[in-house]
Amino acid sequence: MFTENNFIFKGSEIKIPEKGICNWKSPSNIALVKYWGKSEPQIPKNTSISFTLNNCHTITTLKYSKKEVASNDFSLKVIFEGLIKEDFKPKIVKFFERIEKYVAFITLFDFVIKTENSFPHSSGIASSASGLSALALCLMSIEKELKPEITQEYLLKKASFLARLGSGSAARSIDGPLVVWGNHSKINNSSDLYGTSFPYKIHPIFENYQDTILLVDKGKKQVSSTIGHNLMHNHSFAQQRFDQANENISKLSEVLQNGDLKAFINLVESEALALHAMMMTSNPYFILMKPNTLKIIEKIWKFRREYNSNICFTLDAGANIHILFPEKEKEKVNLFIGDQLIQYCQDNQYIQDQTGTGANQL
Repeated sequence: MFTENNFIFKGSEIKIPEKGICNWKSPSNIALVKYWGKSEPQIPKNTSISFTLNNCHTITTLKYSKKEVASNDFSLKVIFEGLIKEDFKPKIVKFFERIEKYVAFITLFDFVIKTENSFPHSSGIASSASGLSALALCLMSIEKELKPEITQEYLLKKASFLARLGSGSAARSIDGPLVVWGNHSKINNSSDLYGTSFPYKIHPIFENYQDTILLVDKGKKQVSSTIGHNLMHNHSFAQQRFDQANENISKLSEVLQNGDLKAFINLVESEALALHAMMMTSNPYFILMKPNTLKIIEKIWKFRREYNSNICFTLDAGANIHILFPEKEKEKVNLFIGDQLIQYCQDNQYIQDQTGTGANQL
């Protein structure tokens, strides 16, 4: 187990490269048991577990060059999908402020961050998770250049640790296909500080599990996840929710090992609805689901009853629906989506995905 002190950068006599470039592709993820509520610094109030995705990812290229004039300021330019994005800089500067203690070398360089998503930004797919994990991995590539002796295990754990300080769910976008974040008595080696791969043998039914994302609303979310998390501080049902989520981790751990799909469906869908129930009962309250979100849910329930399918849904903090199902049902579920659900998607757009193995250096 790594502690916070293990991740503090120490290297007063290292040789600083004049310039360099690194590239990482990092996946988004979809939580099965949700994380909603945190304490500083980005410590989750409950344990969460997610599927890492394969097709929904961020590719980030980080160019760095040694500053001509030394300073303690952060020097960076952000280019998102070919366009300079000044509005992205404040979030990254805040991220750098949080992680400077652990990667002190970031004040030595001018950075150009080029990044692109394979999916719409800010629409309920975890773009912060994939984006900040990719950036954290790039920074760890620099640390690896400065200190070649660090191990791959350390690099990945510290990347998850750093990514968490920018976006909690980003801690789960390093490994795959199932990642746990948050200390839990029933999950060996789990930690509040970084994500860890699910440590037990997964039942074959959950291998290559399918996730089709229906883009009900591709626009920017009305309420940010940060605001939503903060509303849990004084929420009337907060402690009950945290207890429920941690109990569900224990239940889901067993289900993932024994392959009980009916139990999986019940737990995953109730978790999604519990997340949105917290939003609707906070003060101020808000609703991120759209009318078409509910129509799709009703269609899924009807299809499952009529065809004895193991299809189910989950939601992140947005209107888009993730449809989860075993690989063996891929053909009939894809027909169902094309025939009955695509009409409820904005511009008839959806993304076919499946569980993935984690981030890759390019």
